[in-house]
Amino acid sequence: MAQNRVVVDGRVSEIGALRLTPAGVPVIEFRVTHSSEQIEAGMPRRAEFEIPAVAMGDAAKRATTLAAGATVKLEGFLASRSRTMRQPVLHVNILETFE
Repeated sequence: MAQNRVVVDGRVSEIGALRLTPAGVPVIEFRVTHSSEQIEAGMPRRAEFEIPAVAMGDAAKRATTLAAGATVKLEGFLASRSRTMRQPVLHVNILETFE
């Protein structure tokens, strides 16, 4: 199996400053809070969570316009924060904003 694709919408709860990697690629870290109702085993279930996200390149440049409270749709994949920290982080490939 090689599937790892996430699509989620929510509100930006925190946003960091744009920085550059040693290779000169723009990168920005932020957090997104999600709340929705999903169906599980035929029953409604409240789904609420906050997830850390990171955007690089053009997505990072686009994310610099975000402010806390902005509504976004994110598409990307999950990966560990680092080799030693196994916490998942959403790596954003596509970032859409809603007004």
